[in-house]
Amino acid sequence: MSLIAQLSQFEPETVRLADDAVVQFRRARSSTAGDAVTQVLLHGIGSASASWLGQLQQAYRQAQPPSHLLAWDAPGYGVSSALAMDAPSAADYAHRMWAWLDAMAQRAPFTLVGHSLGCLMAAAAAVQQPKRVQRLVLLAPAPGYARAPAALREQKLAQRLASLRQLGPAGMARQRASALLSGAADAQQLSFVEHVMATIDPSGYTQAAHMLAGGDLLADLSQLDCPITVASGSADSITPAQGCMSLAGQIDAPYVSLGPVGHACNLEAADRVNQLLDLCGDGA
Repeated sequence: MSLIAQLSQFEPETVRLADDAVVQFRRARSSTAGDAVTQVLLHGIGSASASWLGQLQQAYRQAQPPSHLLAWDAPGYGVSSALAMDAPSAADYAHRMWAWLDAMAQRAPFTLVGHSLGCLMAAAAAVQQPKRVQRLVLLAPAPGYARAPAALREQKLAQRLASLRQLGPAGMARQRASALLSGAADAQQLSFVEHVMATIDPSGYTQAAHMLAGGDLLADLSQLDCPITVASGSADSITPAQGCMSLAGQIDAPYVSLGPVGHACNLEAADRVNQLLDLCGDGA
């Protein structure tokens, strides 16, 4: 069965918030888990909840430790309602995340996991409600461009949005999917990454691109006291390992190499990521 077909085991759910916004998400729960969520997963800019397939599968099939995992579709992705502002900040996404978990009556501390752009959202969320975040795991973190020169920041944003306008989601997925993987990735993984990227909504992607342009991951991480782990693959050309190691060093956090894999490390190094997220019972 293809990776795309395997997604049918984890059909999207939705919840309506107090302000009438909708959040779409996927869920996996082990047979021994209760109602309390143990891991919350936030995807990157060209991705979706589907990108966490390997983690959803592990949580479902592994009885110990008890795992109850939620992977959202960020505002403007899937059927999740977009944010109200044209250029939201990481804090705006974080506010929506907490509103979503409150609507689901999830109050117990959990491991919060971000991938790429999702790391900016995760760090901002931890700043807002630190007592609810037991641990923060940053996979291939995107640092944001707030510290870059204004001209470079504007250039990166303009290039990203021009590519979206010219190619559309499907064309952009065909052109960029291979860049998210190492040369050793198989055809199924490439097809899966392309499939997920092709589903993005241009308006949601545009909002996320503005957030990336103004994001400052280090500023938020510097405010946190919770345990933080940074991890990435050595074949990642999007957020190279050297930059991820440097980030870890600046916040005195451990850095974990996920091996010779690309940016989509949660797919290409699913087993290693599952260990890192305590989904396998033996930790990292």
